[in-house]
Amino acid sequence: MTSGISSASGEPRPPLQTADRVLSVLLCFDRERPEWGVSDVSAEFGFDKSVAQRLLASLAHRGFLVSDERTRRYRLGPAVWHLSRVWERDGGLAGLVLPVLRQVAEEVGVGALFAVPDGVHMRCVATVDGAAGPLRVQGLAGELYPAHAGATSRAYFGMLPAGDRAALLYGRPMARFGDHTVTDPVALEERFAEVRRNGYAYSEGEYDPETAALAAPVVVARRTVGTLSLAGPQGELRPRRAELVAPLLAAAGEVGAALTPRPPRGARRR
Repeated sequence: MTSGISSASGEPRPPLQTADRVLSVLLCFDRERPEWGVSDVSAEFGFDKSVAQRLLASLAHRGFLVSDERTRRYRLGPAVWHLSRVWERDGGLAGLVLPVLRQVAEEVGVGALFAVPDGVHMRCVATVDGAAGPLRVQGLAGELYPAHAGATSRAYFGMLPAGDRAALLYGRPMARFGDHTVTDPVALEERFAEVRRNGYAYSEGEYDPETAALAAPVVVARRTVGTLSLAGPQGELRPRRAELVAPLLAAAGEVGAALTPRPPRGARRR
């Protein structure tokens, strides 16, 4: 057992120093720095190079990292992908966002859902019914929303770089789900631009002819990872659109915070 509970700074001490070091190194791999070498880790954490080498080699041995024999640098490996899929598919992701969905749904009386990108769709991960009850007889969890139709998708795809969005969306058939479905690329780009200007998207009858939705991007470490939507019958949502924006944006921020990992312990401040 450890003799102390907190460090001098008041932060909880890690129960196992070696395990904490390994996890801190793993958390340093991100979009801005997808590759790390022994010298990088040594400089970032103040480790001896021999310690940095052992930590990276241990992670590579278990498949959490893969090394490039030519550059001797490391990237995330298949074990990370495996764990992320297990975590998401078995309800780990839903468990983190459901408290926020319940809170906002209870506050505004409108159904709330969280969706993540899945190819050229957004996939609903978690949902909470509003005061009027479920939108569908069957549950929404697992439903796919096409990238070109509806606020739930537009709030995500509108935040992508233009080139990435064009490669995903255009040059392929886009189905029409009703009179309000937009399939013209120029008109779609105008609606995507509205997301970037306003910080949210609104739609009526684009995917489901009877439903309206208000959706905001969920951001983690300056990257959009999904969307949080408030959805309901058009007649219910339309007159309340303006008043729902603030609680929607607040809830999207709370989900982003819930999905943000703690910074790696011991990393040098930049």
